[in-house]
Amino acid sequence: MSPSIANLAYALGIAGLFLLNRDNSIRTSRALWLPVLYLWVLGSRPLAYWMNGGFRPGSIDQALTLDSPIDEAFFAALLVLGLYVLVQRGQRVFKFVGASGPVLLYFSYCFLSVLWSDSPSVSGKRWVKSIGDLVMILIVLTDRQPMAALSRLYSRTAIILFPLSMLFCKYYPDLGRAYDPYTGRQMFTGLTTDKNMLGVITYVLTLGVLWRVLSILRSDEKPRNRRRVLVAQGALFAAGIYLLIIADSVTSKVAFALGAGLMLVTSLKFMRRRAAAVHMLVLLLIGSASSMILLGGQDSAIQALGRNPTLTGRTVIWATLIPMEPNPVLGAGFESFWLNRDVREKLAVATGGQDLNEAHDGYLEVYLELGWVGVGLIVLILVDGYRRSVAAFRRNPTWGSLLIAYIVSAMVYNVTEAGFRMMDPIWVFLLFAVAASGGISSGIRLERSEVPSVTATSTRGRKTIEWVAARGVRSSG
Repeated sequence: MSPSIANLAYALGIAGLFLLNRDNSIRTSRALWLPVLYLWVLGSRPLAYWMNGGFRPGSIDQALTLDSPIDEAFFAALLVLGLYVLVQRGQRVFKFVGASGPVLLYFSYCFLSVLWSDSPSVSGKRWVKSIGDLVMILIVLTDRQPMAALSRLYSRTAIILFPLSMLFCKYYPDLGRAYDPYTGRQMFTGLTTDKNMLGVITYVLTLGVLWRVLSILRSDEKPRNRRRVLVAQGALFAAGIYLLIIADSVTSKVAFALGAGLMLVTSLKFMRRRAAAVHMLVLLLIGSASSMILLGGQDSAIQALGRNPTLTGRTVIWATLIPMEPNPVLGAGFESFWLNRDVREKLAVATGGQDLNEAHDGYLEVYLELGWVGVGLIVLILVDGYRRSVAAFRRNPTWGSLLIAYIVSAMVYNVTEAGFRMMDPIWVFLLFAVAASGGISSGIRLERSEVPSVTATSTRGRKTIEWVAARGVRSSG
């Protein structure tokens, strides 16, 4: 098949998935398109890469300190529009924000750390951008129908990213594939810039698609669009599994398997309202997943411990980086450690000439940027988020299973990849899980999201009955 015919075929497939997945009986806010656009860009490449004459950093120093004006304008516009939406939703936003104390504390400390950063202007600008992660998840959580909004977020994002990544991998090798400069090994990147980024965006979205499928199958309601929605979600799930396989990112595959396993087991009836069983299951799976990553054989371990499989191992990177921390207690400052050229040059000598800009370990990355204080706050977010997700699972198993899966899989993912970073897909969905867990466990009612889609006719009928009943109450009063 020629690329032009493939373009047409994939375009028709995308349109077909949107048609199969449509549901006119539910009403989510138009503002939901803001987080969808946000994830489309996070899950692909900077906008400047897609536009003729876009920003092209000439060196890693420029890449670390400068951002494309096109992308800056895009994210600034999304942030302003998102804040406007949240202001309109006032009270409900404050409820979720108030239930997310550790997250607010972490972001506050990140802002404070700008003061001792070597480049306060760069750190401050990036802190402002990091607020976009919180804004986008709050738009979803404060929707009138949060479950429907979350389902549409997964579908709208995956329907675009998954097929186009497959198209690029197969028919546009110059864009969808990359080759290791030392070994010549082929790597599939899809719409993203490297195989691990393709792996992580696929893992977080496929986990959401699986949650959507299980939610539909467990539902007692039988909406007339149930079968075609299942077909669309099944196609997305199959595409996600395919991309996980060809991306060959061991960390993402293990994290997905861990999250999916948790979701499937917690969906069993005997697990509900049994916190001890959930804790035992989590401990067992975390131990197994960590062993699989770190002790799963030399070749697999090297592949899992870094994006570039030609490196001798991430233990060399970690051992070299730890003594370079300028302030073990407070850190180098938010998003500023890698701005130091001397750090990168010393690391390049230790790793055989590789010019790296991340630690390939989320906990070490936080330590370098924010010191032990930052690591403590991340641990607080994870522990508090996990505790609240289990409490949310008792109240609402449908939501709770997804939230536990994201929080626990993020813990494991960050053992060998730096995922606690702004505008990283796993960080965005971790924040979502923590905020949602805090809200549900604090008593924020999401019952409206518990009811699956019903037909438009039944919706109108219910509204009529409620109106008549209300009039009757007022008349009798």
